Amino acid sequence: MNTSVEISYYPLKEEFIPAILSFIDRLKMYPEIHVEKNGISTHVFGKYSQVMQALTNEIEKSFEIPHSVFVLKIINADLRTYNSNNERTH
Repeated sequence: MNTSVEISYYPLKEEFIPAILSFIDRLKMYPEIHVEKNGISTHVFGKYSQVMQALTNEIEKSFEIPHSVFVLKIINADLRTYNSNNERTH
């Protein structure tokens, strides 16, 4: 089963940007998942089990920073295959 996950990460510290970029860079090291970032959130696509394993590993590492908050939206579909008109592109 394919999945898409939208992630917002809020490390509650003054210098928060390096922690966010480090989290994204670590996710990009997993060749079996696809990672896209924008100014508001990060999107991860791939097989459900592979995406969730990568997220579990990297969120746990991020929790080394006290008071790190993650907000996740997970859907059981690869949303890269839809355009803005909700039409399949593949």
